[in-house]
Amino acid sequence: MEIAPSPFIALANTEYFRFEEDFVEENVRCIPMVVRFKMDDACIKLKLSEWSKFSVEERIELAVKPCNTTNEIAAYAAYLVQLIKKYTRNEPSVLEPNPAPDWANTNSFPASMQERLDELGLNITVDQWAALTNLQRFAILKLCKSGHEHKNLPKALKEFDLIV
Repeated sequence: MEIAPSPFIALANTEYFRFEEDFVEENVRCIPMVVRFKMDDACIKLKLSEWSKFSVEERIELAVKPCNTTNEIAAYAAYLVQLIKKYTRNEPSVLEPNPAPDWANTNSFPASMQERLDELGLNITVDQWAALTNLQRFAILKLCKSGHEHKNLPKALKEFDLIV
């Protein structure tokens, strides 16, 4: 069964990465990095099984809904909680706030990321890291997490013009 292209590809005013087209599990597109990034800010964990129940319009709303200021983050969290309860009748999983996420540090990157790069024989500089958007740094760190097969890490690094 072939999965249709993501509705996020051509979405205006939203960062969506080409490498994300490979993220399909159980015939369901995985949660885009832009939504995962905003969920972290809102301190709400969303399971793929929950995401799969949302309508395309609701998923797009989660991608485009602003989530920068304190009020926007609160509104985003409330909307996400409402969707989770609507479709699952469960309370959402709440995350601890991280006042200093690794992606926000533009002066260095975590040792775990360097380990993944070393494992793959890849190298980037701190200057290259600093030049990325917050979402790009967030995505790279997600792709470097232990337990992840890292197959999309080189694709992301190429897409972000960090390697050839």
